[in-house]
Amino acid sequence: MNSDAVTTTVPHRALFHALGLTNEEMERPLIGIVSSKNDIVPGHMNLDKIVDAVKIGVAMAGGTPLVFPAIAVCDGLAMGHQGMKYSLVTRELIADSTEAMTLAHAFDALVMVPNCDKNVPGLLMAAARLNIPTIFVSGGPMLAGIVDGQKTSFSSVSEAVSEFQAGKITKEKLSEYENKACPTCGSCSGMYTANSMNCLTEVLGMGLRGNGTIPAVYSERIQLAKYAGMQIMELLKKNIRPRDIMTEDAFRNALTLDMALGCSTNSMLHLPAIAHECGIELNVDIANGISDKTPNLCHLAPAGHTYIEDLHEAGGIYAVMNEVNKLGLLKTDLMTCTGKTVGENIAGCLNKNTNVIRPAENPYSQTGGIAVLKGNLAPDSCVVKRSAVAPDMLKHEGPAKVFDCEEDAMTAITTGKIVPGDVVVIRYEGPKGGPGMREMLNPTSAIMGSGLGESVALITDGRFSGATRGAAIGHVSPEAAVGGNIALIEDGDIIQIDIMSNKIDVKLSDDELAKRRAKWVPRKPKITTGFLARYAGMVTSGNRGAVLELPKQ
Repeated sequence: MNSDAVTTTVPHRALFHALGLTNEEMERPLIGIVSSKNDIVPGHMNLDKIVDAVKIGVAMAGGTPLVFPAIAVCDGLAMGHQGMKYSLVTRELIADSTEAMTLAHAFDALVMVPNCDKNVPGLLMAAARLNIPTIFVSGGPMLAGIVDGQKTSFSSVSEAVSEFQAGKITKEKLSEYENKACPTCGSCSGMYTANSMNCLTEVLGMGLRGNGTIPAVYSERIQLAKYAGMQIMELLKKNIRPRDIMTEDAFRNALTLDMALGCSTNSMLHLPAIAHECGIELNVDIANGISDKTPNLCHLAPAGHTYIEDLHEAGGIYAVMNEVNKLGLLKTDLMTCTGKTVGENIAGCLNKNTNVIRPAENPYSQTGGIAVLKGNLAPDSCVVKRSAVAPDMLKHEGPAKVFDCEEDAMTAITTGKIVPGDVVVIRYEGPKGGPGMREMLNPTSAIMGSGLGESVALITDGRFSGATRGAAIGHVSPEAAVGGNIALIEDGDIIQIDIMSNKIDVKLSDDELAKRRAKWVPRKPKITTGFLARYAGMVTSGNRGAVLELPKQ
């Protein structure tokens, strides 16, 4: 075992005695439990209970559980200020620090306990990189709030702010949203980035059934954590490792369910980065081909009015997989952390509510929930959550209103300078230009709350929150900071968007673009010291999902 390096020598054993470990515990496999618990992230405040349950499960099955931490940022709290520049980069910090702790202490296996946006992919990246037996158990989703007898969530609060500013709701109603939209601990209650990645962890085969959907406050999740603790010992015994599970076919399954579920566009950043750590180059160009064959079966918030708790009661991720599998779109002979194949896992998992999970023969649309667009505005690619776009905005043409940062765009939206038909362009917010590739829930929420969601599009080389709805097109590549064509757009240029045809163009000739490029001057970095400056110098975007690359020696 890996742990023989630290449990069979006297100096090391002396330090284990200092920890209070017994000789019997040192003779068992050392199982690292990566706890993302902290007191600042609502999705993580309950993880101490999950970790305690995992420890019980590990000990019950004959292992010695030892906990160490991972950081996590709350994207909601980081939104709209410089804190959001640090969100995406924490994914790399989480992967790197978990690698360091695991190898430094010679763990035999790992149980990852994440919950929120960058925490889940960061730990999946670490699992792939380390390739020792690993299983995931998340903290679970928040229950939906209730306002006026209707379920609601965090994204509703952001839109309510704009509604209040526009005089559409009272201050008392805004306060009600503030106090009722987020009623429990857990990852925000819709199919936002955190829940998207927790659900896709199940699809990849790295989490047990219910990992993505059992609500955070249900005792069922404590039971799940105990089972995960027990199951890691089986994975260790059978030497089933992450790269045995996360194969190229497993990532194709994940992209397929991504389309069926209508997950966050951020999955198009994270899945390629996780795959890269597995030695697999997952080109997002294949996403449209998968989408063309995969019906969209779920309209979870923000695309619709159902929530993760509803998906759980309807049968969860396995029920969605079973519906998709009716069309022969999944590879079912793949190994998973259950010790069984995908096909064995989903057999008999019925769809219990066809209002939440549409049958394969009656989907919301015949194509998937995410679309990758290309054109002279985004020669490499950009991404939109098609399932959350109003039908009238699937094809749109209008004049550009160009802003070089999120704050300037917000000022224009909230002061009435954006009118129906406009295309808001926010640039220099990409991985290098931000730096850090901020999420921009505030501008999209302001557009929706101002009643412009069915007449105004928004395009950026930054990212959008999984809570975003409307014609919000992000991840434009190449980004402005490296001279992408988005840097050359001027106010009034006509932008043409055709989501169903996967096209996005600015109505300019190649000659005009070339003339503007000749005049373009690169901007100086906004941040020149600290980790973000180093990140901006090391980042690779595009199909790799904005990952760090150390400079070549």
